[in-house]
Amino acid sequence: QVQLVESGGGSVQAGGSLRLSCAASGYTGDCMGWFRQAPGKEREVVATIDSYSITYYADSVKDRFIISKDNAKNTLYLQMNILKPEDTAMYYCAAVGGGCYGRRTVDQYNYWGQGTQVTVSS
Repeated sequence: QVQLVESGGGSVQAGGSLRLSCAASGYTGDCMGWFRQAPGKEREVVATIDSYSITYYADSVKDRFIISKDNAKNTLYLQMNILKPEDTAMYYCAAVGGGCYGRRTVDQYNYWGQGTQVTVSS
């Protein structure tokens, strides 16, 4: 059974940094990613990474966020820099068995964590 557990969320001022972690157990697939959902908005992709470490970033976070994974620890990370108030959201770790190519919507992922809240104040 696949289990994804996020951690690392919190409150930070604009311009600050946070690092999210997602500990995965029971997962041996090729594609993991981070999504976020702000109040009143749909869940959207933030970044994805595949088994070849090929990454994808949403335009809104490009050059500020870095997705990475430690295969030995089965852990996915999201380093978030130069945070903005509009980055405030619940952040979710997601995974799917196949590759990442074209997988940027909620319905394309099978496994989800419970989420971790990120709040950025101005």
